[in-house]
Order: sequence, then C-alpha cells, then structure tokens
Amino acid sequence: MKRILNVLLVFIASAISVAAQDPAWGVRPDDINNIITGAERVPALLSQLKGKRLAIFANHTSQVKGVNLVDLLHSKGFRISVVFGPEHGFRGTADAGEKVSNYKDKKTGIPVVSLYGSKRRPSAEDLKNVDLMVFDIQDVGTRFYTYISSLEEYMIAAFENGKPLLVLDRPNPNGFYVDGPVLDTAFRSFVGMQPVPVVYGMTIGEYAKMLVGQKWIKGKFNPGNAAVKEFNNHKDLIAFLQSKEKLKMMILPCLNYRHSQKYILPVKPSPNLPDIQSIYCYPSTCFFEGTTLSEGRGTPMPFRIFGHPALPSSLKSFTPKGVPGAGNPKLKDQLCYGWEIEGSPEEILKQIDGRIQLKWLLEAYRLFPKKDSFFLNKGAFFNKLAGNADLQQQLKEGKTEEQIRASWEPGLKEFKYIRKKYLIYSDL
Repeated sequence: MKRILNVLLVFIASAISVAAQDPAWGVRPDDINNIITGAERVPALLSQLKGKRLAIFANHTSQVKGVNLVDLLHSKGFRISVVFGPEHGFRGTADAGEKVSNYKDKKTGIPVVSLYGSKRRPSAEDLKNVDLMVFDIQDVGTRFYTYISSLEEYMIAAFENGKPLLVLDRPNPNGFYVDGPVLDTAFRSFVGMQPVPVVYGMTIGEYAKMLVGQKWIKGKFNPGNAAVKEFNNHKDLIAFLQSKEKLKMMILPCLNYRHSQKYILPVKPSPNLPDIQSIYCYPSTCFFEGTTLSEGRGTPMPFRIFGHPALPSSLKSFTPKGVPGAGNPKLKDQLCYGWEIEGSPEEILKQIDGRIQLKWLLEAYRLFPKKDSFFLNKGAFFNKLAGNADLQQQLKEGKTEEQIRASWEPGLKEFKYIRKKYLIYSDL
C-alpha cells in the first residue's frame, strides 16, 4: 500500500556552536584541526540508543577511534538486529563489483545482509525487528563510487517502512573542489544515480540532505510532503530521538570540518584505494575502467598507474597480478606500458590542481593503435562513468581538454547553485 511521507526531518548541527555549547564532546571551539566524525560523537548518545533495536549500514571504515562502530556497540550490549554491507562487503575485503552473499559475522554473530548482491535495498522483512536505522560509511566524494547510491537506496527503505534514520557524517577527502560532467539521467545506473558532477564537493550527510531537498529520491511516498527542519545542538538531537514523529532522518555532523581542508582517511575506503594519493587520482583515472586499459588494479598503485600492452614500450612498464581485493584484474599477468602518477600527497595535489585531469585519458586514446577497441563493450560502461555519451564522442573527435571542460560549465554552474543550499560546513 502506498505510503505518504508526512514528515521528514533532517538534523544539521553547526560544528563550532556545538563544540562551544557542549564541552562533553572534548573539543575546544578553536581547535579547528581536530576533526571529529559523526560516529565519534555517538558515545555521547549511547544512553539514548540503549534498548533500541538497531540496523547498521556499515563497513570497515565505520570506525570510532580505530574500533568498528558495530563492534563497539555490540561490545557494550546494544541490540543490533542486522548489519547491512555495501560493495566490498561489511568487513571490506571483497573485490570491486564482486557480488556478496548474506552471512553471519564471525566476530559478533550478527546477521549481515548484503546490499551489493541479489538486492540493493533492505526489505520490509529485513527491517521488521528494527527501531532505528543507522548509516555510517566513509565516502570518497566521486559520483561513480557506489556508496552514495547505497545511501539513496537505504534512505528509500527507511521512508517506505517508516523507520527513523540516523546518518553519521564523515569528511570528504575530495570535498575541496567540484568538477566534471553532470550526469544525464538517461545514463542513470548504480555508478551514477543523480544529476551531479563526477566530483560533487559534499559530505555524505550533505548529499543526503540534497536528495531530500531536490526531491530526487523516489519511492512509495510523496516527496512533495517532505518537511526539512534543522537543529543546532546536541540536546535537540536527543529530544528528537525521543519524539513521536513517525518518519524522520537525522544527520549527526562532523565537528571542526570545512570543505577547504585536505582530510586524510585513517583507513583505506576500499581494497583498490590504498592511500590518499590513489583517492586524489581516482576522479581522473577511474574512466580507464570503461576502457581496455588496465586502471592499475592488481598493482601496488591502483588508479595511479595505468596502461596496456599495445602502448609504446618506452612508457612505464608494469604487470597486473591477482591480489587480495583484485583477484582477477584486467590484463592479468600481461606486461603493460603506460603512465604512473608519482609523488607525496602534496605533490599529487599539485598535479591534480583542484580539478579532474583529462590529460592522461586524452594521451592514452591518442597513442592507442586500435581506436575501435579502446572502449569496452562499445563504450557502454565508459558512458555510465562519464554520465553521458558526450565524453566518448569528444575523445573520438580529438577535442582538446579545454574544449571538453568548456562543455561541462553550464551543468557545473547549475549544480553549484543547487549544492550551496544543502551545505552543512564552511564552503571552499
């Protein structure tokens, strides 16, 4: 039966004001470099969560001072009915794109339901013994990184089943710029569900707020009836958790974060993003996943090294191997020639220069001898990554980087206007 969404409330707290009003968080108001994630603020809410039956969408990045949030709550006797896992699984060990089955977690004994296997969204059966849904996963700020798609599906499940949802926010390591083609919804897929650019410059909490505010999120409810209400302190959040509202979403923000910061993740977000250098390169080099070239999986530097056996042998040589997290990489055991993006995090940042770099993709296409086989499957997946068919055609036509970037500007200008309405943190 169709549900009507009567009330949807979004909790947004001001990082500085909360720190000033609530010294229990252990943060000085002027300590702006001491970023505290939403999950790290959960211990102050433990008394309010006691007795609630929890569903937690989490993975290995869901850490509180080095301890997984699920393990922490389980050790303190909380009732976790079910854990949901995204791409790469709850413990973060599955290969990219590998379908993950349901199982019982060996460490906690809690049932784990995969949302990257036979389904992408929790069912009513999954949620029947749940009082509160929690989302806590580290994003990397690119449209084709599937965790924002998982967030959207999780939100829909919460609204359709009348379950309150608590989103624990985390900084975006690529949150210091906005760039790339805006997705044409004709190319909607799980690697891009909404009309946002490749790099959207928002935390996962801000993105959730935008999904609601723009009425992009769809389901068996009326997004036109959604009401957005903001709070600005810890006490209001506790009161709201105790309220009688039937449908509500809360975002517990980070403290002391601003978009201009360069946030270094304490743990790799997935097997093939092993360090911050790869995370910085990923928005520019993930396009190679839609080509016949190796994107570096099966090497120590995925997304920082890329190439193909048919490219000139004078280029950087490497050989992809089967490794944990990339058991069967593209061009496995074949000697490839291509490019390596070297340097410290600071040096990589200078090369990226606050925008998607197309120079490597353009040069790879120029040098590739068999242009007809450069794109996999006639370019279908490449177009999903790009979010349109234009970029592939522009490469074929020999357009310059400046010409390609100029074609992005109208969409970027419109998105930046939308984005500003939903920011929680100080902008760029």
